[in-house]
Order: sequence, then C-alpha cells, then structure tokens
Amino acid sequence: MNPTDEQQAAADAFHAGRHLALQAGAGTGKTTTLAQMARATRRRGRYLAYNRAIAKDATTRFPPTVTCKTAHALAYAAIGHRYTHRLNAPRRPAWQSGQALGITKALRLGERDLSQKTLSNATLRTVARFCHTADTTITRHHVPRLRGLEDTSLHTQFTAHIVPFARKAWTDLQHPHDGAVRFDHDHYLKIWALTNPRIDADFLLLDEAQDTNPVVEQIFLAQRHHAQLVMVGDSAQAIYDWRGARDVMTGFDATPLTLTRSFRFGPLIAEEANRWLTLADAPIRLTGTQTIATEIGSLTRPDAVLCRTNIGAMAQVMRLLAAGRRVALARGGQQLAALAFAARDLKNGRRTTHPELVLFASWGELQDYAAHDPAGGDLQPFVDLVDTHGPDAIQIADDFPPPVMFFAVLQEGRWPPGPA
Repeated sequence: MNPTDEQQAAADAFHAGRHLALQAGAGTGKTTTLAQMARATRRRGRYLAYNRAIAKDATTRFPPTVTCKTAHALAYAAIGHRYTHRLNAPRRPAWQSGQALGITKALRLGERDLSQKTLSNATLRTVARFCHTADTTITRHHVPRLRGLEDTSLHTQFTAHIVPFARKAWTDLQHPHDGAVRFDHDHYLKIWALTNPRIDADFLLLDEAQDTNPVVEQIFLAQRHHAQLVMVGDSAQAIYDWRGARDVMTGFDATPLTLTRSFRFGPLIAEEANRWLTLADAPIRLTGTQTIATEIGSLTRPDAVLCRTNIGAMAQVMRLLAAGRRVALARGGQQLAALAFAARDLKNGRRTTHPELVLFASWGELQDYAAHDPAGGDLQPFVDLVDTHGPDAIQIADDFPPPVMFFAVLQEGRWPPGPA
C-alpha cells in the first residue's frame, strides 16, 4: 500500500532521527505507519504497548528487529520475576493486611467514624495511587479523598494518619518472598521504575500515548539520551485518567506530526466526527476515504448504546427492560453490582465497606449527601436508580443471559495488566 503524504512525512522525520509526537486519529493506520518505519531501518527497536493483546498483535506486524512488549512485561523480566511467589499468593482481605501493618483500631474524625477496614483500604489505595505516579516517596498527595470527608482540615488529619501506614506497606512490598500486603503487577513496575532502568534499544515506540500514566512516561522519557523516542496516540481518545493516566503527547518535546486520513469510514462520518472533535478542542480533524460508502442518520430503535459511565448504562438497561426489550450489559456490571450490594446494606440499616459509600451510616444520609452536597452530585443518578427500581433489580439485571441486543459500555473498569 502506498503511504499517504502524512505517513511519508512521519517516515522521513523518523529516518532523520528526530523524536516524534504523532497524533493519529481513529483508523488512520498508526500501527501500519510504525511498522513501515521499523522495516525501513536496520536499527533495533522496542514497541511499548498498553496491554498484552495489543503487544501480541504487534508482534505479527513488526519485523524481528523490534521487540513488542508492555511496560509491565519489561519490568517483569527485569525485576518482577523475583516476586513470583508473592504474585501467586492467595488473596488476602485488606483488613488483614492493615492489621499486620498495625492498623488495629478505628479513627474518629469530626462526626465520622473510620473503621479499621476503611483505614486499611485507604492505606492500600494510597500505595496503588503512588505506583501510578513518577514520585519517589509516598506523601499526603497520594491519599484518596473519601466521600463525606471533604473538609480540608479533616482530610489533612486523615492523610497524617494514613501516610505512615502506606509507607510501611511499601516497605513490606520490597521483600520478594513474603509479606503482609498482597503483591500485584503495578508494584513491580513501580519498583523497576525507581531503579532508573535503561532500555537497550536504538528507538522506542510508545503506543496509546494519550493513556500513559506518569510512571511509564518517566521510564520512556528517561531513554531520550540514548534512544530515539516516538509517541503515537490520539489525545481525543484518552479514557484512563481515572487510573492515573494523562495525555503526555501535548507536552512532549518532539516534532509534532499528524495522521488524519481514516481508512475506517467515508467523508460523511469524518464530517460528523469533526463536529465533536471541534467541541472537544482536539488537536486534529479527520478526513474520510472517498471509496468507503457511509450513511449518517437517526435511528428510532438502535441496536447498541454507547454510555460514558456504568450508572448511565444501567439507567438505559432499566429503561429498555421496561419497554420490553431484551438487553445485555457488555462489561461494567460487576462495579454496579458492588454498588447495589452497598446500597442494600445501607437501606437495611447496615454500614458498608464499599470505598465510595463507606462513611455513610444510612441510605437517608447518602440521599441527603447526593442531593445537597456539591461533592456528591455525581452519585445522584445512582441514588435515583436505586430509589426507582431498588438495589435487587440492579443485581438481577447484571445476570441476564446472552441476548439479541447488546450494550457497548465505555466502562471505567480495568483489567490486570500483567506481563506479556
């Protein structure tokens, strides 16, 4: 296939040895472009993929001179394999880990009682947040904010209590063979990053750069003095900021180039896409392929609904079930089911251990918080959903058999990154 002018410009800049920031829109052939670059040089390269599936697919498309791995896979080969025993250890409840770290009693802050379980969960979440950053030590900035504890002075007291335990947990995680805290893949990635690793390659290709978290960004940028760096991604498709990811492309000191011709759709869809890209202030606009026939129009009975949040998706499920439609929720149901169980506990007068609702003593307290506290506004749709349909309906809807109609949900969940 003959390269487009944009693909050729990217190849020319690459072969000139420049660092590149390549904004590539949907369907514009970014992986094809990178593979063409790699085939046209004898230099050795590394392709860093966001997940194992992408890395595995890239292996079939790049020449043997390019090794395709995730950052976790590199870290596992360097350091993570030493922690195999801990990675394969049985799951341990957070409260048990907390107890081993010395969290043995509750904490009273203002009018809130924080149980040992709540403090233990917050400690482990602090460590997880630290692992996604480029920071070298755990500080109060890594401590999560709890709903119902938004007051600045109370949060300051909370962080002062949690940070020492989180640092103790991080020390525990350095031991390869045994420890109190359950070891996972993000832990060895962070441990590796703190060694300031040198990746042996002449050039590095970072895919999905718009969803890179700071710890991977730090590793990647540290190779600048001995390797040519190429970031490729689409700032308009960044979806993992909830996991610490951020768009690192816009601030990358490199030659900025674009791929804007999509081979996935025709001009009409490109025109519609550009309306939304303009509203989102995205750095690129798309052009479609003239030979691909496409239609734009409204649907009275869509087969798929794309939702931004799990709660929004469940509201759509309930609406369509009420209309007599067969519905399936594609992923994301587990998070909603956990919230539904938490709601049922609160409605039955029991406290819950769910991290979003842990500080509320009753359903009425949560209703009041969602309705009147500015920090709780995003919980209002969930409260309305439970008040209208009940928590049991949400749990039942999560267990539907394979149907005719499907829901594609842009969910805010995660999958284990793991070594590849």
